[in-house]
Amino acid sequence: MRFLAIVPILCCTAALILSFLCLFAGHKPSFMTDYPIMTLNVSRLPEGLVNSTLESDSSPLSSLWDKVPSGIKDPIEGAANSVASSIGEELGIEDWYSAHLLDFCYGQYTPTESPNATISAGDIDKNVTGCSNQTAMFHFDPQQIIEDALNKSGTGITLDDLKWPEDIQTGLDTLRVVSVTAFVLYCIAIALIFIALVAALPALFAQGRLAACLNWMVGILAFLAIGLASALITALIVKGGNIVNEKGNPVGVEAHRGNKFLALTWAATGLMFITLLVWSFEICCGPHSRRAKKNTYSPAKHG
Repeated sequence: MRFLAIVPILCCTAALILSFLCLFAGHKPSFMTDYPIMTLNVSRLPEGLVNSTLESDSSPLSSLWDKVPSGIKDPIEGAANSVASSIGEELGIEDWYSAHLLDFCYGQYTPTESPNATISAGDIDKNVTGCSNQTAMFHFDPQQIIEDALNKSGTGITLDDLKWPEDIQTGLDTLRVVSVTAFVLYCIAIALIFIALVAALPALFAQGRLAACLNWMVGILAFLAIGLASALITALIVKGGNIVNEKGNPVGVEAHRGNKFLALTWAATGLMFITLLVWSFEICCGPHSRRAKKNTYSPAKHG
C-alpha cells in the first residue's frame, strides 16, 4: 500500500470543499455572506443630497450657511447626517452591497452606519437583507443596482442627484472579463480537483511510477487552474477596490476587500501545491525508485 498517497487524498478533498465554498458563498442570505469578493459601503451616499443643498451656489441657504460659526455647524452637520440616513431609506438604497461569484447580497449596518463617540467600528454588524438570484458569468454592477433601487422608490431622485461617479462603473467594466474568466477557471478547477481526488484513490494501492506520473499530470492541471483563478480574483479585488476608493471616496462610497474569500481560495491553491509536491516526491524518491537503484547494483564491480 502506498501510504503517502493518503496526503494527496486529504488535500484534494479539502481543496475541493474550499473551492465549492468559494463558488457558492453568499448564494443565499444564510450561507457565508461574510465571505464576499468585495463589499461596497454606500451608507454615506445620500449625504451628498443634504450637503449639496447647503453648499450649492444656487441654493438660497448657501450664503447663510457660510456665515454660520463652526461651533454651531458641527451639531447641525450631525443632524444632517441623521437626515441623510433617513433619506437613504426613502430612496430604497441599502447601506452595503457585497459581490460574490454568482450573485450579490445587500443589507444594513446595525446599530449605526458609522462609528461615533459611543459605538466603535467593532460594534457595528452587517445585517443581511437579501441576495440576488444566482447567475453564471455574474458581473457586479453597482451603478445598475442603485439605479434600479432609485427607480423603485418613485422619489424621482437620480444617480446624478447623488453625484455618483461614472468613473466607478467605467473602472469596474474594464474588469468584467477578469471576473467572468475567474468564474470559468473556478468551475474548471473544481472539475480537475475532483478528477485528481478520484485518481488518487486507486494510487493508494497501485505500485510503480506510472500511477504517480498520472496523478502528477492531473495534479498540475488542477493546481494551475485554481492558482490562476486565485490570482485573477486577487487582481480583481485589489484593482476594483482601488478604483472604487479613488473615485468614490469624495461622495462617500467605499470598498472593502474580501480578505476572508482570499484566505479560502489561496488555501485551496496551497493544498493543491502540497498534492503536487507529494506526487513529485513519489516519482523521484518513491519505493519503485529505490528498487530500481537496487537492481542496478552489479556484484562484478565489487568482485
